[in-house]
Amino acid sequence: MMNIKDIAQMSGVSRATVSRYLNHGYVSDEKKQKIKEVIEKTGYVPSTQAQMLRTKQTRLIGVIIPKINSETVSRILKGIGQVLESRGYHMLVANTENHYEKELEYLKIFANDRVDGVILLASIRTRQHHKLLAQLPVPVVIAGQETEKYSCVFHDDRNAAKALTLRLLEKGCKNPVFLGVTDADTAAGMNRRLGFEDALKAHGLWSDHIPERACEFDSASGYNRMKELIDSGIRFDGVLCATDNIAAGALRALREAGIDVPGQIKLAGFGDTQLASLVTPPMTTVHYHYEESGKEAAEMVMEQIRSGTRCVKSVMLGYEIVPRNTL
Repeated sequence: MMNIKDIAQMSGVSRATVSRYLNHGYVSDEKKQKIKEVIEKTGYVPSTQAQMLRTKQTRLIGVIIPKINSETVSRILKGIGQVLESRGYHMLVANTENHYEKELEYLKIFANDRVDGVILLASIRTRQHHKLLAQLPVPVVIAGQETEKYSCVFHDDRNAAKALTLRLLEKGCKNPVFLGVTDADTAAGMNRRLGFEDALKAHGLWSDHIPERACEFDSASGYNRMKELIDSGIRFDGVLCATDNIAAGALRALREAGIDVPGQIKLAGFGDTQLASLVTPPMTTVHYHYEESGKEAAEMVMEQIRSGTRCVKSVMLGYEIVPRNTL
């Protein structure tokens, strides 16, 4: 059976050089090519168990996600995967289906089972979350939410919501409403709601009587909340939705009621998903750099693994408004 010593002799390099190559350390291009040719010729596969015993690392990163069939989550995972693959690491993905209790369960699992780091695509944070995160024996990075205790990468949700609401007002809206999500989700819930309110206050249009409805993260919920608003008789001429899915449901309810969008009511969402561009009319939305956020989160956890320190780094990514036909 081939081993590192054999590969080193056949390549004309030292065992240490082969070890660095296999562990994605620095090796000159010339030596790297020699080792690569020998490995391809011999079909050598390094022993994962032997590497784990030697380095005390599994080369696995636990990634906890809120929903496996989310387009935005898939973009984040793509970014994470690109960085981890380039460093010889793999993802161990845990899907919570938007149940925070499952987030807690997976945090316990990753605390007990060997992974080299954890990336949490956080939705809400409770005392139990903070307790379990503090007990993790490996580096952790929070993606999608701002936090002071751990490295995190997040989006400028409040200013994005303010800018999008100002766009609604510039298009003539005087009585907009907000279809949001729970404030327990600081980013998508509270910050986007506060951005909506910031814009109205800047124009002297804010009051406690402006309708704000909390939805689930799906189009059915957006559809139902919008039907309730239409049936209530409340006068409104614009709708800011916390996600594209909610906006798509709201748009369907408006069209079924014979309400013209954007003629009578203007509408916008968040996420720049494929759905936003495929509905009729195509929806104005906010584009976030989800793939970049995944890359940044992976780089953060890799840096902590490399340095052996629990450094705290915070990165806020920007946004772009994508204008389409609902405004």
